[in-house]
Amino acid sequence: MTEGQPCCEKDAKAKRNIFTNKTLLSVAGILILVGLSFYFPKLVLFRETVWKYFKDIWWAVLLGFFMGGLLERYVPREYISLMLAKKRKRTVLFSVLLGFLMSACSHGILALSIQLHKKGAATPVVVSFLLASPWANLPVTMMLLVFFGLKALYIILGALLIAFTTGIIFQFLETKGLVEANKHTIAVDQNFSIWRDIKRRVKGYKFSGERLKEDTHIVWKGAWALADMVLCWILIGVTLSGLAASFIPTHVFQDYMGPTFLGLLVTLGLATIMEVCSEGTAPLAFEIFKQTGAFGNAFVFLMAGIVTDITEIGLVWANVGRRAAIWIPLIAVPQVVVLGIIANKLF
Repeated sequence: MTEGQPCCEKDAKAKRNIFTNKTLLSVAGILILVGLSFYFPKLVLFRETVWKYFKDIWWAVLLGFFMGGLLERYVPREYISLMLAKKRKRTVLFSVLLGFLMSACSHGILALSIQLHKKGAATPVVVSFLLASPWANLPVTMMLLVFFGLKALYIILGALLIAFTTGIIFQFLETKGLVEANKHTIAVDQNFSIWRDIKRRVKGYKFSGERLKEDTHIVWKGAWALADMVLCWILIGVTLSGLAASFIPTHVFQDYMGPTFLGLLVTLGLATIMEVCSEGTAPLAFEIFKQTGAFGNAFVFLMAGIVTDITEIGLVWANVGRRAAIWIPLIAVPQVVVLGIIANKLF
């Protein structure tokens, strides 16, 4: 073997990575459609919609990646395995409450959920955290209260209930081998104390320029690895939403989303193909409520965007497991529809 061969092989591998990287392919697809929008008027709305989404979600995505990098550097796998891998109802409840306290929309939560999975959190915990965060987090709670008044409490409590119930059912499915167990979970000595370990680490931490450089490198590396797994799915979701905005007439909202069972199903279908962050969807849900008077439809629009979203289902499929991805809508969608019907009756 000559000296040049390893270099050639390395270059060939780099080229293959470029042409098979899902994120780069997704970016290329969006750029092609944006370019075509300058020649085909039908795609102008696609360009405007995609640009609006990027303006709305870029900070949440970057924040999610950054927090995932911090998790990678400063939260040992033992902590996650000890706190979020036990097969107890309180573990699911803890993950739901943790999701409620997070201040990131669905796009930022995607990265954090997968990072928790990589660190050893049980599959039911990851699912509950993923479902609870976008609609039950504190900033969105405030926004929903502004839009809907006290009715917003129904949305928040409904989101928490669905997240908790889905997590409990996932725990049962996991014991039966019907969903994938997390292979990243490690066995932890029951005498292990997180608090004592934190004190030991803090005491032994010596701040220096070299240490800061090392920490920054590891955080960056963790965030980059997370972006490589997550970003393509976000881009795919944004692309589908832009296409939906371009080709689905706006009058569909007014004509077919009334307070009927059929209206609920139409709302469910539209929410499935629309990819908007939670902060962006809250105003849309309020618009549905104003136009139709169907509070249950607004609830379904908000919740179904999470439990049927192609971005989240695809990400779970690729990183957690195919069966877990399939079970999420099968378990959560009926709950969303039932609570939507109840909301239409009550309000």
